Amino acid sequence: MRVWVDDQRCRGHGVCVTLCPQVFSLTDDGYAVTTDTDVPAELEAAVGEAIDSCPEQAISKT
Repeated sequence: MRVWVDDQRCRGHGVCVTLCPQVFSLTDDGYAVTTDTDVPAELEAAVGEAIDSCPEQAISKT
């Protein structure tokens, strides 16, 4: 699975970072980014929860 954050939609709620800090982090400005776009299989469930929980629906996967 590959994942990314749409920087035009993210508003910096940080839910994704709370749910999966191994894949998401916050920039100095407080917006989410992915630390690794290729998600390891063992983190796919946590990333899926982050995608579902994002208030702005800013996270996408392929």
